Amino acid sequence: MARLESINVGLPRDVTWQGRTVHTGIWKAPVTGPVMARRLNLDGDGQGDLGGHGGEQRAVMVYQLESYRYWEQQLGRDDFVPGQFGENFTVTGLPDSDVCIGDRYRIGEAVFEVTQPRVTCYRVGIRMDDPQMPALLVKHHRPGFYLRVIAEGRVDAGQDIVKIGAGPGRMSVAEIDALLYLPEHPREQLARALQISALSPGWQESFRALDRQRTAGGNSGLSAEAAVPPPAWSGFRALRVSEVHRESRSVVSFWLAAADGRPLPAALPGQFVTIRLDPDDLGPALVRNYSLSGPPGGGEYRISVKAEQRGMASQRLQTSLRAGDTLSVAAPRGAFVLTDSARPVVLISAGIGATPVLAMLHALAAAKSSRDVWWIHGARDGADHAFAAEARELLGRLADPRAFICYSRPRDDDRLTVDYSDAGHVDADLLARAGVPADADAYVCGPLPFMTALTAALIDRGLSAASVRTEVFGARDGLSPGISAVAGRRPHLPDGEPGAGPSVTFARTGLSVPWNDRQASLLEFAESCDVPVRWSCRTGVCHTCETALLSGAASYGTEPLEPPAPGSVLICCSRPDGEVVLDL
Repeated sequence: MARLESINVGLPRDVTWQGRTVHTGIWKAPVTGPVMARRLNLDGDGQGDLGGHGGEQRAVMVYQLESYRYWEQQLGRDDFVPGQFGENFTVTGLPDSDVCIGDRYRIGEAVFEVTQPRVTCYRVGIRMDDPQMPALLVKHHRPGFYLRVIAEGRVDAGQDIVKIGAGPGRMSVAEIDALLYLPEHPREQLARALQISALSPGWQESFRALDRQRTAGGNSGLSAEAAVPPPAWSGFRALRVSEVHRESRSVVSFWLAAADGRPLPAALPGQFVTIRLDPDDLGPALVRNYSLSGPPGGGEYRISVKAEQRGMASQRLQTSLRAGDTLSVAAPRGAFVLTDSARPVVLISAGIGATPVLAMLHALAAAKSSRDVWWIHGARDGADHAFAAEARELLGRLADPRAFICYSRPRDDDRLTVDYSDAGHVDADLLARAGVPADADAYVCGPLPFMTALTAALIDRGLSAASVRTEVFGARDGLSPGISAVAGRRPHLPDGEPGAGPSVTFARTGLSVPWNDRQASLLEFAESCDVPVRWSCRTGVCHTCETALLSGAASYGTEPLEPPAPGSVLICCSRPDGEVVLDL
């Protein structure tokens, strides 16, 4: 008979780790007497990061005394105490290899259902004083699991755990965990997993992404980059400027062709290219990303560049680049791409944010798509409205498009109902007037506040968060779970003596820095420069840190459990092999 050996709770606390303050609830301590199990938590318990822990699907964390004994032998330790692994219930008789998703148990007055394995993050490494622990839990098939509370009630240590229902599909916690995090994702297992309604929605979405994946390499359940084909070439290649065309008061387009005249590999609608400007009399070396704005598969690439007042690259391109010149260009990349679907599609942009969604409109028009299409764009006025005639012509090829153009400050000669449909800004009210449906796929690009507001407005209209996709031109927001965002320094050279290693270029940040062996990984190196980064496990498990490697190569000090998508690197456990350019 399975048994509840200890109930452990703890409220979040601040702990010091690598010179930073981490807010975490992973420190749990045993309590005596009955404890109330409620829908979201046990009384007296809390989580520091509700994005990755807690909530209805992860109300109670379970770990097994049998795994305690296993890790004591594996790690040569004898200092474990109940709650050591951050669990609420320390149990016997419920191994990860036997317990299945959807199994139901009665403990005392309460009823629980198994929803998912533990999502391992760096905080279990802090608690265990072993940074490799997140990877070890997965690699050794001993993650532990979460319960949701079906019926609230009091529970007490020493009570029997009575199984009252078996999960459909009979897929164990260990099997589900390995299916997501380890190589090999058999489609028959994915299909079985997706039939388990008790599996938490986040894991279901990851398995749906894996089931859709048709590319070799990478894990689309953990990183969207694995869902798109690998880049057509490595590093940078010279492309010739075949044409230059002014699109508006501030936007100029450059058509790029292969030097030998052969068609360039087709890009997916919505992808971007990275260009490298070598140092010259006009300025230093620069690396920038530009969305492809032309028709995908046309044999040439078009980038459209808005002149920014302090934009070193945009000013340099617009003033000096001419037809016949060459540019160093990395292959098209990016997962902000139009998906093949029959659902309605909503393309929303502001200003130069039109470029990737214009490529999507090209693709829809070329395919004579039968999808319902909304084209929603905001500009200052007619002089700033790039691609106006081009978009109208493309919309004219579709059966029943809906177009809404907002001018925030229309000129006297801008014609209402002809040049633009609405005065003001693209906002929630416009979405309502446009009749944007709740079952649509939405693609949003523009300034960050614009995308934040429109994403929230679309979700308020009933669109799922997964169906609203955004594209960021500059540096992306960082993600460091449990560590509060602070008003930090702009990206900079690391403090202290400069490194003597190869150059590491952070393309979105515009910073090139010689590698320093003081840092153990590219992630730590980026952090030393205050470059925004995204991570969770820091041991090659979760792929949150997966980053496009635009040029160069990197090697792993600790091999990840599953390699990233071709052309990408897990920066949490890798170091540069020579000069590298990262999409950070």
